[in-house]
Amino acid sequence: MTAAKAIVHCLKSEEISHVFCVPGESYLPLMDAIFDEPSIQLISARHEGGASFMAEGYAKATGKPGVVLATRGVGGANLAIGVHTAKQDSTPMVVFLGQVHNDFRGREGFQEVDLEQFFRPIAKWTVEIKDAKRIPELVQRAFRVAQTGRPGPVVVSLPEDVFLAKIDEVIFPKTIVPKPAPSQQDILRVQDVLQNAKRPVVIAGGGVKLSKAERELLLFAEKFTIPVSVSFRRHDVFPNDHPLYVGHLGLGTSKGIIETVKQADAIIAIGTRLSEVTTQDYRLLSAGQTLIHIDIDANELGKVYPPAAAIIADCKEALSKLLEIDIQPFWHDWATSRRKIYEQASTLPTEKRNVNESVIASLQEHLPQGAIITNDAGNFAGWLHSFFQFTEKHTYIGPTSGAMGYGMPAAIGAKLAYPDRVAVSLSGDGGFMMTVQELETAARYHVPIISIVFNNSMYGTIRMHQELRFPKRVIGTDLGTVSFAELAKCFNANGIRTATEGEFTNALIQALKETKPTVIEVMTDPNQISVTSTIEQLRKRVDSI
Repeated sequence: MTAAKAIVHCLKSEEISHVFCVPGESYLPLMDAIFDEPSIQLISARHEGGASFMAEGYAKATGKPGVVLATRGVGGANLAIGVHTAKQDSTPMVVFLGQVHNDFRGREGFQEVDLEQFFRPIAKWTVEIKDAKRIPELVQRAFRVAQTGRPGPVVVSLPEDVFLAKIDEVIFPKTIVPKPAPSQQDILRVQDVLQNAKRPVVIAGGGVKLSKAERELLLFAEKFTIPVSVSFRRHDVFPNDHPLYVGHLGLGTSKGIIETVKQADAIIAIGTRLSEVTTQDYRLLSAGQTLIHIDIDANELGKVYPPAAAIIADCKEALSKLLEIDIQPFWHDWATSRRKIYEQASTLPTEKRNVNESVIASLQEHLPQGAIITNDAGNFAGWLHSFFQFTEKHTYIGPTSGAMGYGMPAAIGAKLAYPDRVAVSLSGDGGFMMTVQELETAARYHVPIISIVFNNSMYGTIRMHQELRFPKRVIGTDLGTVSFAELAKCFNANGIRTATEGEFTNALIQALKETKPTVIEVMTDPNQISVTSTIEQLRKRVDSI
């Protein structure tokens, strides 16, 4: 078989249903090989960055590796943002890049870049396959590396002459992901810590989702009455309406929710790397607290905070073993009091103070069970993070990398993975414009996503920081007037502009019935710069200092 067909055989063995790309001449034989494989659909995007976000969203939704194709240095550079997002979000991804012909390497050939070196800092592994005979070895290794340990992106570079080379036919085994379990000694260490604790709390992260351990986390929390907080943009690892859920540790998190972790004397961090955002600029935990850190990657243990117990394990295996410990919890009042703090911070007022709150209330009421929500980076997401209640697992997909332009392409990937589920993206006008061209991709492939665009004609997050540091000196953050509802129609999608709760609700109900993509443009008050502040309030705060 040709090398290109061998790669497709590997995709099939890994049960990959969709591959995302922008076509390129350097890897045309691979596209042609996909043409002959009916189980794999090639999605041709409008920009490699959008294609990589689609693949990343597909991977988060399915747990399978997202696969994206691009050509040489130009295509590779364009999709680098998706690789970086996959690295920071621990998302399995395999990138195949066509490379300059072997005969032309080292001569600054057309679009030549050393792709291994280019991607090495932001990928889990990079490799260039110069000999077609090594494709069976290295391609299966790429999928194994992407999925095992702490998952992440792998970049495979293939000179264009390699694709047509003939190799012996090969059978690729599907990757079986190892599930390391904690030792009995590890479990006894946790038991000792909890026996001496008075105010324990769990911080649950993406590792819980990757190991499909949501049920085990729920059983563990309930058995020992331990309150659960979730790391940045991992809302759906624990039902938000549960009496033991105590909040999301992200950007703009209320002081009461942060205090829950600060007041805890024992912290069980499960499947989280304790990132900058989750730990509030690495200031959340203190020396007086006892940390139990459980993660599948040994490199994450002790990287930020020294743990009293460091456990290398798959989250599902670890939580299953932790259910066997023998302690009697006596901190029920602690859990109850912290839940009340969360409820006070996260309950929307009956009378909505702005249209952003109205949008969240409407989504909460009208989205069907199993709906998937994705979002871009931006202050608009503060309303989602603060008030929306995620009650089901695998219903939220967001970039911990803070990548703008992520939300709508990620929704396309999620919707392709689960055609029977509603997929809704939330974006600001700045971020949405960065990948707006992928709306045409959604329309062309009949992917009926719903894209909500909060339009305040500015880069709102940066404007907020600008007003805090350089009040009234506005430069670079104002944007022009764009009708996203009308723009959507140019891309063969539906477009509806709204300004009130009633208008938005009507638009949402209509969009849920559509068979093609819909953009709901929400005209927001530019002065309402965040969940808690207006621009006027920020200026007054700075003036008073």
